[in-house]
Amino acid sequence: MSLDTLRDFVAALEAAGELVRVRESASVDREITEIADRCMKSPGGGPALLFERPVLPSGAPSASPVAINLFGSTRRMAMALETPSLDDIGARISELLSVEVPDGLAGKLSMLPKLVDLAKFPPQRATGAAPCQAVVLRDHEVDVRALPHLVCWPGDGGPYITLPMVITRDPASGSRNVGMYRIQVQGPRELAMHWQRHKVGAAHWRAMAGRGERMPVAIALGGDPASMYAASAPLPPSVDEFLFAGFLRRRPVRLAKAVTSDLEVPAEAEIVIEGYVDPAEELVVEGPFGDHTGFYSLADRYPRVHVTAVTMRRDPIYPATIVGRPPMEDYYLGHATERIFLPLIRLTMPEVVDYHMPAYGVFHNLVFVAIDKQYPGHAWKVMNGLWGQGLMSLAKVIVVLDRDVNVRDEHEAWWVALNHIDPERDVRFTPGPVDVLDHSSRAFTYGTKMGVDATRKWPEEGFTREWPERIVMDEATRRAVDEKWDRLGIKLP
Repeated sequence: MSLDTLRDFVAALEAAGELVRVRESASVDREITEIADRCMKSPGGGPALLFERPVLPSGAPSASPVAINLFGSTRRMAMALETPSLDDIGARISELLSVEVPDGLAGKLSMLPKLVDLAKFPPQRATGAAPCQAVVLRDHEVDVRALPHLVCWPGDGGPYITLPMVITRDPASGSRNVGMYRIQVQGPRELAMHWQRHKVGAAHWRAMAGRGERMPVAIALGGDPASMYAASAPLPPSVDEFLFAGFLRRRPVRLAKAVTSDLEVPAEAEIVIEGYVDPAEELVVEGPFGDHTGFYSLADRYPRVHVTAVTMRRDPIYPATIVGRPPMEDYYLGHATERIFLPLIRLTMPEVVDYHMPAYGVFHNLVFVAIDKQYPGHAWKVMNGLWGQGLMSLAKVIVVLDRDVNVRDEHEAWWVALNHIDPERDVRFTPGPVDVLDHSSRAFTYGTKMGVDATRKWPEEGFTREWPERIVMDEATRRAVDEKWDRLGIKLP
């Protein structure tokens, strides 16, 4: 089944037994969060939920149902990207990166199917009326508070849009960015955009402010699930997220021109909020917000978005997520990025065998890395290389282990690391940028990171003792016990 819309995805999840329709009324003011949080923290991430009777903070019923936890399991994440396994996408990227033009006409002709597939990826302008513009509200017809935005946690500064695709353009190059940033609803036509300074959308805003020009913004809710995921992916600024989504789904994303700006929006979106940021205006207070760290991020000043139009499908579905103490839905979005982007890391650091960001590390706090160690100091080289890779520069702790360690097994990774390290010798600290949400840093977005070399130490690294081997039972004994296990009368879970 092709997943070209959010409703396609909802139908596919329901058919697979992955979705629960909640017919009982539930308030968008914290009740939906509490229900969803209990599901997300259940084994395997719990079910996706479609709240059919959301209640607005005013007490009025919402005209739109709320879909949440859509991406909140490994299976649903693979379904969203239409792949049997997330590692299969990484393998496709590896294949593209290693393409060599073969000799001879026959060899070159054999490449044509792959080149044709690549040509299909760029987004295409939709012809005819776009489904996302079946209903168009402009100017004073607009009251974004009529949409079922969630008030997630008791200390939040207000209702938030939590699963958007925020579309902007670089004023110089014209390149598009699609990012996922939280957005606080502050009035009928006023929003506060949480553009962290390390994100591309914030760079576009700074560039527009430097030119003294208003910056058009489009906020798309829903669409094909690959595009929704792509908005969260840490792509290089030169890579268009809709192009990447086309690659993931093996067919183009359809776009339509916004009604009040020249931006292009997903034609299959459920809801699109159009507006602009005026750099001449003062920043507005945004927050607090219960964040993915499990702590509140404090109120700060961010740009105000003036809403000029809201367009939508007829009977739209409102997509949302919540973040908080892990594990939550965002872990599975981050896990997809971890698997898909491994080949890109290996492009510049081929010694990296695997890496893993555990849920409790909230992405930027802990990264386990397995490497094929080839020379003394190799672990330090890898750490510094990773800290130079885009948003990996924000990683607070990187632990490097040998290639035989399964870094996706967090217990094994910590067990080996804690056995292998001499703290004074194997731990280093370095200053640099840290995540905006790191409340422990010595200054806003600036602090220190820790590198841990948990590899086996070589004589050239000053280790002259014998390095011991792991305790592993011999294979003959294991086979003998396997053969008699059923006769032993021992039941294990």
